[in-house]
This record gives sequence, structure tokens and C-alpha cells, in this order.
Amino acid sequence: MHELSITRNIVAIVSEQAQGSRVTRVALEIGRLPAVMPDAIRFCFDVCSRGTSLEGAHLEITETSGCFLCKNCFSEKKTDEFFARCECGSTDLECIAGKELRIKEMEVV
Repeated sequence: MHELSITRNIVAIVSEQAQGSRVTRVALEIGRLPAVMPDAIRFCFDVCSRGTSLEGAHLEITETSGCFLCKNCFSEKKTDEFFARCECGSTDLECIAGKELRIKEMEVV
């Protein structure tokens, strides 16, 4: 379960940025294309934040849909399937959204 190590890194980054202040909220943006399960991140967050300045913080996760740019006809195709085909028939697509894993915001007191 790689979500545990991802969540440990999130907690470490937010803790470092908080510089000792108590964190009350963390907002993440997770794309639907990588193999990261938001529910597993939520579970791991409670475990990983124990004993840190993030303990008890509210975790918000926004999932972003996948979007690809066709290199043949230059149209955009929105899909959460990593292997997609454009309406023109091309499979030469470049992923332009949906692979994100970002710490968007944090609230400290």
C-alpha cells in the first residue's frame, strides 16, 4: 500500500511548512488517473498525523478528472481511463490533467 508512504510525506511536508503551528485543515488535489486511492489516504492520514501538529486536522480531498490532448487533431478528451482513444481514432494522446497529487492548502492556528 503505497498510500502510507505518500501520506507520511504529505504529513512531513505540511508539518515543515507549519513551522510548529497547529494545523487544522489540509486540502489535497488527487487526480483520478494515478493509482492513488483517496480513501486509503484518508485512513492513513489519521494514523500518520498522530503525535504531530496535524493531529485532529480535517483532511479535504478533491479528485480531478483526466484530460488528454490528441496530438493528431488537437482536441481534448476528458476521461478517467489512462488508455484512451480520441474521436478521430488516434491513440497518440498526451495527458494534460488527472495525474495530480498536490497539497493545495493548509490552515494553521
